[in-house]
Amino acid sequence: MSIDLTRSREFSAGLFNWLRGKGRILIVAHDNPDPDALAAAFALRHLFEVKAGLDATIAFGGIIGRAENRVMVEQLEIKAVPLNSLDLDEFCVICMVDTQPGAGNNSFPVDREVHLVIDHHPMRAETERCRWSDIRENYGASATILYEYLLCNEVYFGTKLATILFYAVKSETQDLGREWGVADRAAYLNLLQLSNNKILFNIAHAKVPADYFALFARAIENTRLYDNVLVFNLYDTPTPESVAEMADWLLRMQGVDYVFGLGRCGDRGVLSLRTTVADAASGSLMRATLGDLGTGGGHGMTAGGQIDPLTGNHAVLQELEHTLTRRFLQALNRPMVKGRSLAVNPS
Repeated sequence: MSIDLTRSREFSAGLFNWLRGKGRILIVAHDNPDPDALAAAFALRHLFEVKAGLDATIAFGGIIGRAENRVMVEQLEIKAVPLNSLDLDEFCVICMVDTQPGAGNNSFPVDREVHLVIDHHPMRAETERCRWSDIRENYGASATILYEYLLCNEVYFGTKLATILFYAVKSETQDLGREWGVADRAAYLNLLQLSNNKILFNIAHAKVPADYFALFARAIENTRLYDNVLVFNLYDTPTPESVAEMADWLLRMQGVDYVFGLGRCGDRGVLSLRTTVADAASGSLMRATLGDLGTGGGHGMTAGGQIDPLTGNHAVLQELEHTLTRRFLQALNRPMVKGRSLAVNPS
């Protein structure tokens, strides 16, 4: 399947010329990176190495908590380090993938310059000030953008690189079922042929601890339904990715078009929004819901947010749920109705 690589070819050529003699490179992914962020960072590092002879360090804030993502990092040998373990003064070029300056979902200091941003989320004002930026809102994954860079620069696709990129596109677009475009479909179909099926199986069927399953029970127990809107509260959770994972799972419920979830990992509040409504503008909904409480963003059908710090007991988190629910319904132009619990009656 052919795609137009003109934009990728011209952008990467200019970038390589600018990079000559610049020094050490840092690639920053968003906090608690997902497969798309990790794959895009890995591919960019590989591109710099092959085409420009430059080494780059991949870094992130938070943790890699979801079992599938840990297996992906381990089996595909993705080398990434905690951002707080680095001396940022040692790096002359700062890159961001799948996130942007000031987005609130990365731990890179807001007062430091960022030179390159590659992302598929809406352009932020801070990004417009960067020397290089390639923002493609009509792409379903940042990994697809990097796939095009590799393709137009004729960089060899080893099995591991192909598998990383394929799994990123697969997970980000939910197997081309959510927010995908022609470029994503081309990347998906082409990379599938080059991927390692055994590794893909191991990622998709990663073993999880027993307490993982308690999250599902907690999500159901703390769910409220407001017509076609579902709100759940995980309260304290061991991994930030749990909120998004539960949101994806609960969106399958009949009669539900919007799922809004929250939880706390450490002292940071984590929020996730999922919807089946294609033109929902989820990023705008998330920002309207959070207001001055935190930061958030996203695109058509998915969004995330952060409240940092978020301290207090169970009652504080419950009150936050009520506040966010009211704001979310207002953002949808819905009246505040009494929610009902999700009753599960064994047959």
